[in-house]
Amino acid sequence: MSHSYSTQNKIAIVWDFDKTLIPGYMQQPIFEKFEIDEALFWTEVNTMAERYKQRGYTVSGESVYLNHILTYARAGKMPGLNNKMLRQLGKEIEFYEGLPQFFEELRALTRSRPEYLRHDIQLEHYIVTTGLAEMVRGSAIAPYVDGIWGSEFIENPLQPGYLDQDDLEIETEDIVSQIGTMIDNTTKTRALFEINKGANKNDTIDVNAKMAAEDRRIPFQNMIYIADGPSDVPSFSVVRKFGGKAYAVYKPGNDAEFEQNDLLLQTDRIHAYGPARYSSESNTSMWLRMHVHKICQRIVTDREAYLTQRVAKPPRHLKDEQAPPPEDQLEQDTLDLE
Repeated sequence: MSHSYSTQNKIAIVWDFDKTLIPGYMQQPIFEKFEIDEALFWTEVNTMAERYKQRGYTVSGESVYLNHILTYARAGKMPGLNNKMLRQLGKEIEFYEGLPQFFEELRALTRSRPEYLRHDIQLEHYIVTTGLAEMVRGSAIAPYVDGIWGSEFIENPLQPGYLDQDDLEIETEDIVSQIGTMIDNTTKTRALFEINKGANKNDTIDVNAKMAAEDRRIPFQNMIYIADGPSDVPSFSVVRKFGGKAYAVYKPGNDAEFEQNDLLLQTDRIHAYGPARYSSESNTSMWLRMHVHKICQRIVTDREAYLTQRVAKPPRHLKDEQAPPPEDQLEQDTLDLE
């Protein structure tokens, strides 16, 4: 595949959030604030799809938790829950060892060698989660990322007739009341294509529009996707299919998660796996550093090969060459030597 010399010098590290960057679920601070039994909440969520099915409804098992949060808020069990509060609660999220500093360490690798600087290689971090985007935005990791995809709530939804009035004077409390964006494990793949095509950076690019591989902002071979398990198989598969790297993590010391990741490796869903530990000496950090360097080196090789192919050699002065002596003169010289 041909590569443009002036583009495709960017690397994307795409991260899941829950159980990948943090040990549990980001909603924990919500439950602690309102003194809600977290285990009971998730038990309810995990049984809701079947219970609704019995009542004749079909719901998404992956995202039904969003509606359950809204139900808790309407029932008064999460009074005053709004996006500002979610962002504030995001500050309480505790990350795995080595974070968020490891994000900047990976970014610094693209400035660690002269050839990387010469080609202006850049690394971008993205978070794609089924969790709540506002909580991620309020967390300690937010200043280190270039984009966040997550589920979002709406406060004070637009009322009937809003098109005909400049301002509807309705006294309402700022509280989450509708789902604005819902990210599940399948729609995560859309975010990957937005990063790939650059739709997240340029509003004029439709993610569904046909685009030549060499025109895409970040080719999949410049991507690494990191997540915690089977629910991310659609994203693992997309990244692997188009030449990127897929890496799974498990909670250190958790045998079940270790076995789960090993199965992903044996079934060719991922390239490797390791503990969710991001200190400099961990296996996961070493693997990611190694592959960031490999991507950088390939970018340098590809771009320099492209430059050599596209740029013609300049004209140069030629030295005058003496004409060879006639054959009879060569024979006479040989006789003289004898």
